[in-house]
Amino acid sequence: MTWLLALPVIVLVAGATALVAHRRRGLRQPRAGWRLLVAVNALMIIASATVLVVAAAATSAATPGAQPAVAPVDTSAGRWAALLGAAIAVAGSSIGAAIAVAYTGAAALAALSERPELFGRAMVILGLSEGIAIYGLIVAIILIGKA
Repeated sequence: MTWLLALPVIVLVAGATALVAHRRRGLRQPRAGWRLLVAVNALMIIASATVLVVAAAATSAATPGAQPAVAPVDTSAGRWAALLGAAIAVAGSSIGAAIAVAYTGAAALAALSERPELFGRAMVILGLSEGIAIYGLIVAIILIGKA
C-alpha cells in the first residue's frame, strides 16, 4: 500500500523536474542534457513501478500456513511513531549538518587562504558543525530503543 501511495509523488517530482528543466532550456541548455534528464526520470518511474508490482505480488502470494521469508514489522501504535521520530531526527540533523558544514567549510577555506595558521581552529569549527548529525543519530538510537 505504501508503494502505491508513493508512486504519484514520484511521478509529480519527475514532472516538476522536467518542467523546471524545460523552462531553463532557453538559457543555452544543450539537448543532450535534456534527453539525459528525461531518460533518468523515465528509468525512475519504471523502477518504482517494478518495485510496486514485486511488492504487491509478494503480499498476495503468501500462504496462510507458510513462514514468511522476512519477519513482519510490528506496526503497533507506539512502534511506528518511534520509528517515524527516529527517521525525522536523523534526516533533520543530517540536513542541518550538511548546511552547517557547507557554510563553515567555505568560510574556513577562505580564512585558511589568507592565514594558514588558523587550520586547527577551522577544523574544530567544522567538527562542531558535524556533531549535529551525531546528535540526531543518538536521538534516533534512543527512540528505537524505546520502541
